[in-house]
Amino acid sequence: MRFMLTAGVIALVLSGCAATSSDTPTTPFAVFPVGADVDYQLGGAYPPPPSVTVVTRDSLDDPEPGLYSICYVNAFQTQPGAEWPDDLVVLEASGARLVDPNWPDENIIDISSAAKRVDAAAKVTVSIDRCASAGFDAVEFDNLDSYTRSQDALTLDNAVDFATVLVVHAHKLGLAAGQKNTGELGTRGRDDIGFDFAVLEECDQFDECASFTDVYGDAVIDIEYTDELRRPFAQVCVDAATPASTILRDRNLSPAGSSEYVYESC
Repeated sequence: MRFMLTAGVIALVLSGCAATSSDTPTTPFAVFPVGADVDYQLGGAYPPPPSVTVVTRDSLDDPEPGLYSICYVNAFQTQPGAEWPDDLVVLEASGARLVDPNWPDENIIDISSAAKRVDAAAKVTVSIDRCASAGFDAVEFDNLDSYTRSQDALTLDNAVDFATVLVVHAHKLGLAAGQKNTGELGTRGRDDIGFDFAVLEECDQFDECASFTDVYGDAVIDIEYTDELRRPFAQVCVDAATPASTILRDRNLSPAGSSEYVYESC
């Protein structure tokens, strides 16, 4: 049976009050196998290479049958084309919506108060519900670090509070929950929020892999990109600091068969 997170529980968690285990029943979940070969398919779903046993896909795609499947949710910024009211996104002084400089079709969700976090969570959990009903095993929450692009409208503590309710909801649905990037969380991602694993981008490029493996051990996935490697990928793979589940992908995460497609695994 899948459990739904009620508005009362959302408000309780986001207000900073700890819910008891009886308030928030949790469905058993599993983290991906240690050292598994993974594939990261956000540019479009395709049959993964034969060695792959873990696949990440967008929340609007279906999981790969028979494999451990992670569902991508853009939890702290709006999805392109999604309708969000002005009072739930960060606004500039001019009244215009603040956008992510690298993704100008994404607005930064306003999670600056408990009331806003309740309303925002009600929208984001729809995607988490879809991940569970589609048959995914886990969910990763992207743009946790959007507070750093909020022109000081948001704080790390706001992000921690919001992430906590999303992880509670995921666990109630039987989904493991992954931290995306944001090494500045340190142990708070695991101990305060309740993340079970981490998904990183370019931890070798930025020499920060240990910031995550020190917290999550082998429950870490890293994606390096062809356009910004600081050394040959073979050297990345033999480095003891590199997570066991590390892959090399083209920047656009193109589907197999595309002229831009690149995939290698350690």
